[in-house]
Amino acid sequence: MFYIKLLAPLAFAFLIYLIPTPQGLSPNAWLYLSIFAGLIVGLILEPIAPALIGVIAVTIAVLFKVGPVGSGNVETIIKDSVAIKWGLAGFSDSVVWLIFAAFTIGLGFSKTGLGERIALYLVSKLGKSTLGLGYAIAIVDLILAPFIPSNAARSGGTVYPIVNSIAPMFESYADKNPRKIGAYLIWVGLASCCVSSSIFLTGQAPNPLALSLINQNGVAVVDWLSWFLAFLPVGLILFIITPLLGFFIYPPEIRGSKEIALWAEEKYKALGKMPRSQIFMLIIAFIGLVLWVGASFFKINATTTALLMIILMIACKVISWQDFLSNKPAWNTLVWFATLVTMAGGLKNVGFLDFLANALGSKLTGFTPFIAMILLLMLFSWLRYFFASGTAYVTAIIAIFVSLASSIEGANPALIMLILVLPMGFMGVITPYGTGCSPLWFGSNYIKGPQFFLLGGIFAAIYMGIYLFVGIPWVEFIMPYLTFH
Repeated sequence: MFYIKLLAPLAFAFLIYLIPTPQGLSPNAWLYLSIFAGLIVGLILEPIAPALIGVIAVTIAVLFKVGPVGSGNVETIIKDSVAIKWGLAGFSDSVVWLIFAAFTIGLGFSKTGLGERIALYLVSKLGKSTLGLGYAIAIVDLILAPFIPSNAARSGGTVYPIVNSIAPMFESYADKNPRKIGAYLIWVGLASCCVSSSIFLTGQAPNPLALSLINQNGVAVVDWLSWFLAFLPVGLILFIITPLLGFFIYPPEIRGSKEIALWAEEKYKALGKMPRSQIFMLIIAFIGLVLWVGASFFKINATTTALLMIILMIACKVISWQDFLSNKPAWNTLVWFATLVTMAGGLKNVGFLDFLANALGSKLTGFTPFIAMILLLMLFSWLRYFFASGTAYVTAIIAIFVSLASSIEGANPALIMLILVLPMGFMGVITPYGTGCSPLWFGSNYIKGPQFFLLGGIFAAIYMGIYLFVGIPWVEFIMPYLTFH
């Protein structure tokens, strides 16, 4: 099976290349598309580390000198120096470094134990009822989301261990009494994580990646605060209703117990007085949040703020320089996203996106700009069923939708793309594999496959309905007040 997965991307890329080049594309552009198609299949199957797959794809494109501007034209001679400069361009992308820095900031929460302290405190205060416990889970994720762009990391590092400790207290296990309390907590953990992934630009890594790719293709994008404001009304509604929806749609058998709150209170007291490292981490997180929110006022880029936070964390000994160097997930993400940004940008450079826009744009000419936007939103969102990674999903289709949005006569591409990408976080709830934290919650086995898909479809439909009737009118209203660059 491993070798099938390993060879499948190469075979798929080769088969694409063997198809006659469509009229309007050069052989070089078609060669690049075949390499890109192999990259996407590799990211979906993951026979090896995704970052390594990205490096391989970039290297092949550099070897064939396809990818830089003008390389789609067979008459243009691309120098080796130009090709490698293009291949490494993703490592100079500010958004890639923002994601990398945010992973390192998340390390401060886990190493100091601040995340666990916050979680236990909230559970001790809200855990007297099962619904209150659901809100405690949601609040913990909401607090951590701006600083930890890996929803898998914040779920796995803080929220899931708490849930995994509570359910057995009431003899609720995956294979025995899962509906007693465990299944409800598992579902709220996933759903609330997906919601917070949409509320903040840094709530999940695909969000800033999408903005970077959109901007690369010539469409203006929002900053951290504008993203937050654009999603604010929907975010508040979804945050408030998620534990309630779970309580009524997938109700637990146990409605309340003081044992949970007492257990959390004992665990919280056992932590003792808040150590200096946690106090420093709390202050640094507050400083970072203020600078992110006030980026336009302070004239400080979000990436600069994140790097400043890392420096402060090291200076205050929240983490050490060795911690920084040995943070493998962060460095892996840096390499992975840098190569993806490069490869996705190459689609425009070789002329494929212009070709696609001309070919597909005519399909939208019979609709008003608003209806065309809604059709694109539905297509963009429900395509999540076909991707086992939010990152692969963004890399594969975001540039295509930029071209489609730009082809709608009389529409604002920046508005359309903002409306398309804001729901990316909450639409991760749709499958057991659609976002980084999904496999973790699904892997607990409290909720079986058919139930998981059913719940995902129900919650995704409810979330999208609220977004359509509340979110889109709000984004259109607030559009003149948002900061684009």
